[in-house]
Amino acid sequence: VRDQFSRIIYGSRISLLVGIVTVSLSVVVGTFLGALAGYLGGRWDNIIMRLLDVLMAFPSLLLMIAIVNVLGRGIINALLAISIVSIPGYARIVRASVLSVKENEYVSASRALGGGWFHILFSRILPNAIPPLIVRATLGIGGAILQTAALSFLGLGAQPPTPEWGTMLGTERAQVFTAPHLVFFPGFAIMITVLGSTFLGTGFGVGFNRRSSSYHL
Repeated sequence: VRDQFSRIIYGSRISLLVGIVTVSLSVVVGTFLGALAGYLGGRWDNIIMRLLDVLMAFPSLLLMIAIVNVLGRGIINALLAISIVSIPGYARIVRASVLSVKENEYVSASRALGGGWFHILFSRILPNAIPPLIVRATLGIGGAILQTAALSFLGLGAQPPTPEWGTMLGTERAQVFTAPHLVFFPGFAIMITVLGSTFLGTGFGVGFNRRSSSYHL
């Protein structure tokens, strides 16, 4: 006999950790690629963004399933698959921000003073291009948790008896009519967590918009 409440509470550690680590990996790689594409432009921009476009052309769930099948089942490989699929979204956001920020006068002044492209990009441009990325990353935590649960539900993520919410749903789905609480509470935990991530991201977005508006007054 397993304590369902304890498993849901413990499962929150796994889901939140996976969500944060997944988004962190995607943000680091996506920021680097998007920053290079936006700042260097030309051929490098075309090469990087076309490769990311190819990645985005595949349905995300099917691509994650394919990656996990190649790497093998398990929560770590599911984490890597979700990170890879999420990279293009963050790269596009950073690229757009860099294209906008690099036209400012302080960037031109840094170039005139002899600053190298690496110093200008990571010391002058990126710090001012981060706010949209923070909002997107906060929203992405909920999405990563949902995708992890989906892979685990299909048997590709966390494996029983690991108390991950998606695994709990997949294991007990046959008892939805005989013992609905075994399915309802893990699903409710996923919903509340994703909803909380959405509200947090929305709050960050509103805060950044107000701060930006105050600068123009």
